[in-house]
Amino acid sequence: MTPMSPEPEAASAPPLVQVAHLSKSYRRGSQVLPVLQDISLAIQEGEFVALMGPSGSGKTTLLNLIAGLDRPDAGELRVGGVDLTTLGEAELAAWRANHVGFIFQFYQLIPVLTAFENVELPLLLTPLSRRERREHVELVLELVGLSDRSHHYPGQLSGGQQQRVAIARALVTDPTLIAADEPTGDLDRASANEVLDLLCRLNGDFGKTIILVTHDPEAASRARRLIKLIKGVLITDEAQPDATCPVPAIRTRPPA
Repeated sequence: MTPMSPEPEAASAPPLVQVAHLSKSYRRGSQVLPVLQDISLAIQEGEFVALMGPSGSGKTTLLNLIAGLDRPDAGELRVGGVDLTTLGEAELAAWRANHVGFIFQFYQLIPVLTAFENVELPLLLTPLSRRERREHVELVLELVGLSDRSHHYPGQLSGGQQQRVAIARALVTDPTLIAADEPTGDLDRASANEVLDLLCRLNGDFGKTIILVTHDPEAASRARRLIKLIKGVLITDEAQPDATCPVPAIRTRPPA
């Protein structure tokens, strides 16, 4: 992914993500289990935000709501100016495909497909030609440093390499938002640092908006903003001036 001309940023651009009084609960038999309670926050385009909290705090549920994988019970939720609560299932699926890149803890790669084919999968839903799909895939595999592994199967790659394939797959459609759920949780420290360095680069060099769910303080220290949840309640939301990821200098857009 190579940068094009810088995009001027509006002085008072509205937040990319707007959440107001959001609540979510799940049913277990006759029990109603509250997961998120009256959550309000805003995330600007180009931010790198870490969501932390103990297991069961609601951080993955909040990420899934923002990314359009689940629906809130109450409250307002807008991403890129789109009110996700008003979209039907087909509309929501189309919105996700166009605007969100997902990175999961366990990679979610298809074992019988090569790295190239796994990365290409999201593009099969687009009108791109085979040549255009190939160009996009080669571009993002080069970005994540795996051009020489494009024809390897997941079982032939290390955990860190598999996660980089997953990151390439998340990037190949040039999403508005990257939703990363514990992307280093299954990796050793060295591989985790490689993945975090790559996320830093995506944010710093390309201005990608990243929401990172993590239990790992080292991973959270990369983000310039830290949000903590406990038992479904937003406890703290603060800037991290000592974050180890560089501040994006300019916003750039990869080629269409």
